[in-house]
Amino acid sequence: MSSSSAATAAPPAGNLNFILICVFIDMLGIGLIVPVLPVLVGEFVSGREQQALWYGIMSMVFGLMQFIFMPTLGAISDQIGRKPVLLYSMAGMCINFLATAWAPNLAFLFVGRVVGGMSSASMSVASAYASDVSTGENRAKSFGKVGAAFGLGFICGPMLGGLLGGINLHLPFYVAAGLSAANFIYGYFAVPESLPAERRSTFQLSKINPFTSLIKLARRVEIRSLVIVFALMSFSQMMLQSTWVLYTTFRFAWTPHENGIALFCVGLSAAVVQAGLLGPLMKRFGEVRLSLLGLTSGCITFVLYGLATQGWMMYVFILCNMLAFTTAPALQAIISKGADPKEQGELMGSLQSISSLGTIFMPLLGASILGVVSHFPAQDWRIGSTFFLCAAMQLVAIFVARHYFKVHHIPVKA
Repeated sequence: MSSSSAATAAPPAGNLNFILICVFIDMLGIGLIVPVLPVLVGEFVSGREQQALWYGIMSMVFGLMQFIFMPTLGAISDQIGRKPVLLYSMAGMCINFLATAWAPNLAFLFVGRVVGGMSSASMSVASAYASDVSTGENRAKSFGKVGAAFGLGFICGPMLGGLLGGINLHLPFYVAAGLSAANFIYGYFAVPESLPAERRSTFQLSKINPFTSLIKLARRVEIRSLVIVFALMSFSQMMLQSTWVLYTTFRFAWTPHENGIALFCVGLSAAVVQAGLLGPLMKRFGEVRLSLLGLTSGCITFVLYGLATQGWMMYVFILCNMLAFTTAPALQAIISKGADPKEQGELMGSLQSISSLGTIFMPLLGASILGVVSHFPAQDWRIGSTFFLCAAMQLVAIFVARHYFKVHHIPVKA
């Protein structure tokens, strides 16, 4: 056998298991703090309105840092290799969790959020590592494993965070820091670099502009309406995620324990639908009809969340809203069919940028609204204003989608 043939047959250098562990721990660590961070913010401010406002600001800053640094870290990894950037991310997340746990005031907590946002933007680098160590035949399978690790981390994180937060409010941050430190040590000593020197590229400023993909997406006239639908859906989901804990705390006096269980139910429902039920539902209803059913289910459920008078109702509504988890993949499938096959990767990346943009603005908007209505009695329907706004966005998305399907003569029924 020739040396070239041997080189071709040789497996790629690297360790996919390391990336799976890295992604899982990153999402586990982020999920751990979701049920407790809003409560921790409340310890440094006076009143619900200030608590909601500052939690919204911190969520916005975290999202902004992710939005800016995601393409930056990806471009840097193309030049210096994946491993150094991933190790930086793990070290940064460890510092972030410790800074949050040790925070003596709001300013220190704010610094932790900045560091965390800069460090947690490594998903693009993790995907690049997975691509490096995979062959053309199993690359899609590798990406699927990365996505599964991402989802599993976020399913387990809030549940564990709620349990630990019930013991001590700072304990989830110490556990998350320990996991990040352990992952750093493992990566430093046991994991090889996946990108050889001859395949590295030079750093270019044009690659780190996070708005480039959004500008290109806005110019796609043929799918612009569907992009608006996807944006409205993503923004409403982000507002839900960013205000859930504060809302249930204000209205039902939930502790991190109850919120951890609820968020676990959300993650588990999403995993069951997307991993097991999505295929059969696609075949039964078709992508177009399923996207409309998902949007409608989400719209109704948002209204029910806002009108709920007892905490147990929230669990019921979560389980009754499983169709909503089909909306994003159905819309992505429809949008992908309206674009050139050679542009699929860029298009999917652009849609991800929309979701990232939502992490900047929606937490602050939702928290600001929640802060304004937080002084109303717990049973006052106005406390659910953020969910009613989410329902309104979903309703607009339904009308825009139906208009698009009608204009382009796309049948709604399968």
